[in-house]
Amino acid sequence: MRDLVRIGCGAGFWGDSAEGPRQLVNSGQIDYLVLDYLAEITMSLLARARAKDPNAGYATDFPAVLAELAPQLKTRGIRVVTNAGGVNPQACKAAIDEKLKALGIALKVAVVTGDDLLPRAEALRDAGIREMFSGAPMPPKLWSMNAYLGAFPIAAALDAGADIVLTGRCVDSAIVLGPLIHEFKWRADEFDKLSAGSLAGHVLECGVQATGGICTDWEAVAADWDRMGFPIAECRPDGSFVLTKPAGTGGRIVPETVAEQIVYEVGDPSAYVLPDVICDWRDVRLAPVGPDRVEVRGAKGRAPSAYYKVSATYQDGFRATGTMLIGGIDAVRKAHAVAEAILKRTRRMFAERNWPDYQRTDVEVLGAEANWGAHARRGDTREVILKIAVHHADAKALELFGREFIPPATAMAQGITGFSGGRPSPTPLVRLFSCLVPKHEVRIEVDGQPFRENLQIAHASADAPPPAPVAAPPPAPAPVADGTCVPLIRLAYGRSGDKGDTANIGVLARKPDYLPILREQLTAAAVQAYFAHFVHGRVERYEWPGLCGFNFVLHEALGGGGMASLRYDPQGKMLAQILMDFPIRVPAGWL
Repeated sequence: MRDLVRIGCGAGFWGDSAEGPRQLVNSGQIDYLVLDYLAEITMSLLARARAKDPNAGYATDFPAVLAELAPQLKTRGIRVVTNAGGVNPQACKAAIDEKLKALGIALKVAVVTGDDLLPRAEALRDAGIREMFSGAPMPPKLWSMNAYLGAFPIAAALDAGADIVLTGRCVDSAIVLGPLIHEFKWRADEFDKLSAGSLAGHVLECGVQATGGICTDWEAVAADWDRMGFPIAECRPDGSFVLTKPAGTGGRIVPETVAEQIVYEVGDPSAYVLPDVICDWRDVRLAPVGPDRVEVRGAKGRAPSAYYKVSATYQDGFRATGTMLIGGIDAVRKAHAVAEAILKRTRRMFAERNWPDYQRTDVEVLGAEANWGAHARRGDTREVILKIAVHHADAKALELFGREFIPPATAMAQGITGFSGGRPSPTPLVRLFSCLVPKHEVRIEVDGQPFRENLQIAHASADAPPPAPVAAPPPAPAPVADGTCVPLIRLAYGRSGDKGDTANIGVLARKPDYLPILREQLTAAAVQAYFAHFVHGRVERYEWPGLCGFNFVLHEALGGGGMASLRYDPQGKMLAQILMDFPIRVPAGWL
């Protein structure tokens, strides 16, 4: 057993920079290369591609990436784990085998299958499977249906000698945890280690987001944006790891940038639910141990549930989005007037044809701080982008909308120009259906051979002790009477992410001394009021003592979620930046 395993992530999504895999392999600093390609919308698109072509349905550029790197992978003994298989891992394997054969390089490619539950959708519907949050019944026709598998099948493929492991849908962190289980021989009941390995995967899975990408203090990294280093985790058998990057590359690895990635897309930090373990990351500690080197320790875990989370996608009518530039004095008021006229005109035309109204409409005047709601300060701007997005059951109605979106150039406000996207066209609106399926209902195979997880461990969660409560915070400080207000960004940094229609915003104090005032003023109720223009559900605040901050979870905050939302920011990427302007009253002496 090695005492150190080095894992580098060369892709955080399908479409990430082609520099990533090459940079990591050329560095000579990794034992494993992992690449994360999948998201819910990606799965639905891949499913549609496979329906048209049985040889499609995977990340089609991955075989070429692998072929380019194959000589070095072979020479250096670097193994690859990726979910590039999408909804058709076998076709992806065939394409890879063909390229390797042409190169004369022998690498063993293994596939993990079983996540695709679409062929069994009817049986699961008959069994009464319902949406895990709303309780709604399963839609009648699905585009895709995939279980989020865990890491043990990946480890089994590596145990069997695979050089390259292809999966379909698994949790993103599993592509890192799998190699660690294989290398360190972690058991299914070593929950703290599984949680720590999952944390390593969580930090790596989004590529350069962990090395200073999209960080709050962006000016400290901006000079390096053209040469960002992709992340490497140097992992030890006890689960601790050091995050670093290839020598000579750009970026910034300090506790703050690593902490921002840890809070990304997490709900309750004491119960981050994964197939192999329920993670408790509240007491994770970060320490710099050298230039661009941060050690991560303190993850805890407990037994997982007996269910896999399953994400299905389905079509709910059609959508269309159009944008135009509007300039001049009173640009904001003109934009709102144009939007109102377009929607009024098309609704009248719908009624004349006996068509129903839009299911939803969304108007944003970009450049006027539309995402700030009542807190916007740029109503006097002289140049804006008007965005109108609409949702309708009938594509013909949205074709009419597309035709009527352009005539305002000669019929409405002076200063309309910039129809850069041309006439809006209807496209399917895809929604997400999330549910839980018993693990024993999911038939996993590793290279065609049945794989059964330790279901006794999975079922043990019912008897597992709950996480220890967070120690009660100290009494709130006295209200600041003689102070002044500063924006939150002066006292904290953070990052936002999404899970369906729920967003999270991690807010981390720049100094421990700031925490009591943040706790007293930045309450769940205050955040809910600040985002009243977006949030239609509850807001929860979780303490995150190890990172000196909080995690806010905003329910029903994204207009239906990434695939179904009509907003320009359907995944809540801007929410942390919006919250960074929240006014906090501080003692005058702090200034």
